[in-house]
Amino acid sequence: METIRLLYPDWLSGGLETYYFGANLLQHILPPNPNQPLVQVEIAAPNGQERTIEQGIAGKTEVLSGIKAAQRVIAQNSPKRIITIGGNCLVSQAPFDYLHGLYPNTGIIWIDAHPDVSMAKDGYPNAHAMVLGALLGKGEKDLVDLLQNPPFKPNELLYVGLQGLHSYQAQFLDNLGVDYKLQTDTFVNDTQIKEFVEPFDHVLVHLDIDVLNPKIFHSTYFANPNLVGDGSGGGKMSLECLSHILQFINQNSNVVGFTIAEYLPFDEEQLSKMFRSLELFNR
Repeated sequence: METIRLLYPDWLSGGLETYYFGANLLQHILPPNPNQPLVQVEIAAPNGQERTIEQGIAGKTEVLSGIKAAQRVIAQNSPKRIITIGGNCLVSQAPFDYLHGLYPNTGIIWIDAHPDVSMAKDGYPNAHAMVLGALLGKGEKDLVDLLQNPPFKPNELLYVGLQGLHSYQAQFLDNLGVDYKLQTDTFVNDTQIKEFVEPFDHVLVHLDIDVLNPKIFHSTYFANPNLVGDGSGGGKMSLECLSHILQFINQNSNVVGFTIAEYLPFDEEQLSKMFRSLELFNR
């Protein structure tokens, strides 16, 4: 199979039920393409129950089971390219690992306000902040152990949109030798992106919606004043800037994996709940 759309509505790794709603809505927002079949990772729907923290990770058993389920679905379809519809950032682990096995000379462009290299010992229990550390082979051990192919190397990663770091995140990246740039004033430019992609035969793109400025795009974590996460701030990118970056990457590299993560349509979810409460819609 050439390209699949992997619907992976993981909400557990982000500790927020809206991720499940967002992924299921996002599948209808993407442009239709009958040549890209939709396959789904079966994730238990939210039930209002808070998951316990196991060895520093919220809902750890279910989170790991979700990664294994994604691996099985991907293996059953054997695609050459994967568009992953999340869910939170953790949804990139299984498809990026699989594609790295197909295409060893592959780089990752991680478009995100945050580095996603945290570990359980850092005190934040949601595994969506740990996924890239696992893909680099030096993150949370139970996530790393699920890799089926060699981890990515530090020079195979480019951050786009990265904002301020916690000290433990900076230490992780520095110790590993990742060449990153904080982009609080200006973003990585076209020349830097082109220089990064040129050595690679293939490229994987991870798009975290929270790279966008929450003041102008509201379906993102940091547009909700009631959420604090791990204390980080939101992104600063405009939709126009993001569109340019994605177009430039597409025109200058062979993209075989694309993840859309952290889409949180809070208003639409509230509207859905309102209709769901009316008897007419439940007859």
